[in-house]
Amino acid sequence: MSKRLTKNLSSAYFEAANRLRPSTARKRIVAFVESFDDVAFWRSILKDFETPELYFEIKLPSHDNLGKGKRQALTNILDARQLGQAMIACVDADYDYLLRDATETSRLLNHSPYVIHTFVYAIENFQCWAPSLHQAVVTATLNDRPMLDYEEFLREYSQIIWPLFVWNIWCYRHDKYKHFSLMDFCGFVGFHSINTSHPEESLAQLRRRVNQKMAWLQNHFPEARKDYQAVKQDLKDLGITPDATYLYIQGHTLFENVILPLLEPICAQLRKEREREIKSLAMHAKQRQCELSSYQHSVLPIDLVLKKNTAFLAAPQMEHVRDKITALLQLSSTNTSTSSAAVSPPVGATTPAAFSSAGTTISGVAPLAVS
Repeated sequence: MSKRLTKNLSSAYFEAANRLRPSTARKRIVAFVESFDDVAFWRSILKDFETPELYFEIKLPSHDNLGKGKRQALTNILDARQLGQAMIACVDADYDYLLRDATETSRLLNHSPYVIHTFVYAIENFQCWAPSLHQAVVTATLNDRPMLDYEEFLREYSQIIWPLFVWNIWCYRHDKYKHFSLMDFCGFVGFHSINTSHPEESLAQLRRRVNQKMAWLQNHFPEARKDYQAVKQDLKDLGITPDATYLYIQGHTLFENVILPLLEPICAQLRKEREREIKSLAMHAKQRQCELSSYQHSVLPIDLVLKKNTAFLAAPQMEHVRDKITALLQLSSTNTSTSSAAVSPPVGATTPAAFSSAGTTISGVAPLAVS
């Protein structure tokens, strides 16, 4: 056992700390997240659940290094035995939500009431939620002229990559991921650039790439004919639809290789339009220079705007996150009202004690790429 206190933190430690505080003090629930970017994301969600009696304190997973990621958050000082009603983990779902308990990490993610996850792949997917993109472009450019139907573009994009996405999940569920890994999948569904004047051309190229890879997979894995359709139906049962596949692919790929190649040229064009308008309306050179300078200081890089985007709070998938937080607080309330008596978790949930008794750790997980 480590001699450092920070290496032995557990929910019981924070529960004891709560009991030492005055009875009128607010109860603290410590939420460990994966990285700096996750702090603001989870704060925007958890703040709605705070009350005069309870608040959340969001922390990074390590006090002595700069380690990041889900594995760090769940293994460095957080394991199944340490989590509880006063200490939780808030992480990206990655593929673990879709693997249906195929790995130890997915079992912990899907069944522990003390692990809150995004239900989409990562926070970047929420930040790129299609209905919010026009507002993000307006914020970045201060120009409200619509240049593209972003929702329709991402709907068609999702429908094109959906069959290949199902294949990728099939490979992970059947231990074939070495032949078609998540990184391989990301290489097929990203763009180097997008012709925003004719986005249909980029989508047509994407469709050809997807069809070629699917033909290869069908040739190399004929046994998939038995249960490919079952995997597809199971994904739909989880609430994943072909129209919204983009929310479940790797977040960094979506952000950097789909959304930014789409929005950056659009923002550049809209800024040029606004600058031309200022130049044409200026009465004299000094006014032109002042207005241009003011405008250029007011616009923002689109990637920064997306990282600060909170419109995802209205996304339908966010309801799953809220439901799990609500279930956690109800379990915590029940535990508090029964003092230290044992409490059964919600249906389908597994308590940290159950993971401990089963000897479950999250080491030796299949090498999924995690953000």
